[in-house]
Amino acid sequence: MPTTATPAGFANRCLHQLRLFFIALQFFTRLPVPRWVGFAPDWLRHASRYFPAVGIVVGIVTAAVYAVAVFILPQPVAVLLSTAAGIYLTGAFHEDGFADMCDGFGGGYTPERTLEIMKDSRIGAYGAIGIGLLLALKCMTLSYLPSWPVAAALLAAHPLSRLASASLIWRLSYIKADGKAKPLAEEMTAAEFCIGAMAVLAPVAALGIAGWLSWQSIAAGTLAAAFAASYLARMFVRRIGGYTGDCLGAVQQVAEAAFYLGLLAAMPH
Repeated sequence: MPTTATPAGFANRCLHQLRLFFIALQFFTRLPVPRWVGFAPDWLRHASRYFPAVGIVVGIVTAAVYAVAVFILPQPVAVLLSTAAGIYLTGAFHEDGFADMCDGFGGGYTPERTLEIMKDSRIGAYGAIGIGLLLALKCMTLSYLPSWPVAAALLAAHPLSRLASASLIWRLSYIKADGKAKPLAEEMTAAEFCIGAMAVLAPVAALGIAGWLSWQSIAAGTLAAAFAASYLARMFVRRIGGYTGDCLGAVQQVAEAAFYLGLLAAMPH
């Protein structure tokens, strides 16, 4: 039986952090993790610090699919293939949350009814229309970016949008008594949020220094994503008093799309 205590010694502490990353990777993607990782309930609660780092992995995969596809196919097709790869890699985890949020907030007029609708596994008109429009918006926006900055946009947007979701775990209250996201979303300290922020700062800064994205476009995309996440967070608190796992997925999806829109708005046309 694995212990939930943080191991003593520098090497053991580093190994424990790697274990937490793999726990987050296993939770948020379909990717297999090494068997030595093991599992303890307390590890899942602390693995949320690596939610943005999981976005780096998703960004690398989607950017790689796009980079290969754009050599032989038109850019819109390459964008669509990279989007499909990201959805498959994550099991449509966040897209499903966004669709459920659209159904709940579109059809619910009380907190209780909103949560009841969001818990229903069936997708309604609000969810179907919402996810369809969101995916179309992401693909269309990326298709209008210059060819190679698309890969850089994917590398930046996936960790950044997951940091936006992590900010809800850090600042708001999880309001459901149960739920798949409850063990991961129970709490996040300021130090854990800073770890997540550093996982975003490193790749974004590298993209800016390398000149793959201009600092102006990075700033515009980041501000757009932050505004979108802030707006949704305020709406969640006003409508249901906090957030659920579906809300985390919705923030990730909307912040990702907002980042792409910010990049496109900042680039010369």
